[in-house]
Amino acid sequence: MATYKIKLLTTMLMMVALTGNAATVFPGTEWDSVASTSAQCKQGQAELDGYVQKQATTALLAIKDGRILYNHGPVEVPGIIESQRKSILSMLYGKYVANGAINLDQTLEAAKIDDVGGLLPTEKQARLRDLLTARSGVFHVAANSGDDLANAPARGTQTPGSYFLYNNWDFNAAGTALENATHKSVYQLFDEDIAQTLQFQDFKLSAQKKWGDRSKSMHLPYHFLLSTRDMARIGLLALHEGNWNGRQLIPADWMHLTTSIYTPSSDMHPASTAARHVAYGYMWWVLEEPAGSPLQGAYMAWGLHGQYLLVIPRLDMVIAHQRRVPVDGKWDVPKVGKNAFIHMAKLLTQNCS
Repeated sequence: MATYKIKLLTTMLMMVALTGNAATVFPGTEWDSVASTSAQCKQGQAELDGYVQKQATTALLAIKDGRILYNHGPVEVPGIIESQRKSILSMLYGKYVANGAINLDQTLEAAKIDDVGGLLPTEKQARLRDLLTARSGVFHVAANSGDDLANAPARGTQTPGSYFLYNNWDFNAAGTALENATHKSVYQLFDEDIAQTLQFQDFKLSAQKKWGDRSKSMHLPYHFLLSTRDMARIGLLALHEGNWNGRQLIPADWMHLTTSIYTPSSDMHPASTAARHVAYGYMWWVLEEPAGSPLQGAYMAWGLHGQYLLVIPRLDMVIAHQRRVPVDGKWDVPKVGKNAFIHMAKLLTQNCS
């Protein structure tokens, strides 16, 4: 624990040193914009304009020191954020882990988590922590698609905690566990613990609804409809270790833990997921960037079609990206891939640091 606290303090001091003397602000009902930028930054923004026009991007918003640095598209229009929802759930967990309402080492059996057809005895020994880190070893089908279950080993063959596989069942069951522990829905918790204090501009609690195939799993995905500019507020909260303008909404040590590498890409399955070269924390993706990269230490929420929320502590920057789906009722539409989005981020970070 002492080593962990020293690491946290060192990280915080490094953030202060690297972000310099820029005065960070928190938005009120509206965002402020960066007053002026250098010629080099303007050139980077112009290059980004040209690049974004060639992508399937719906909206893009970059925040520097708490102010708008760059924006493109209808950042005020809510859309389905897809798997970005998982990083939001991770944030919600922090308060309840800290106050003892949730014990991450509790087993699924003790938490009374089961499912259609029943879980195997070995699967019931997975801990809540294993759900948040995609290491449960439970290869039960989820109520929604968009994961790596097709590449899973046979059920019951992997010890809980030992094998990383991105399976929506883990994340959906983690939502159920949080709701059971707090006796509130994920959406109620989000509204009360985050959205109200952050003064979301476009969020409607009544518009948030779960959906999925209950015949496959009783644990439904907690889909969110959020605008790009409201997602950027979540990113700013994460950037400041759960603190919003002096109010500690999420424990700082939780934010540090969950956005640090728990599973390096080299330990992921299947090989196609490992080949992305992006690590995993507790429902946050962590970039594996070399020393000296402006994105070293950055982490992100990542949705299937190109929903991204990138937090860059070294530069006091947040970049939110949305690719709206469905399009005319169709989900099989062009995506904005990880490499394309990271290229967008680097056009800004290399020129507007």
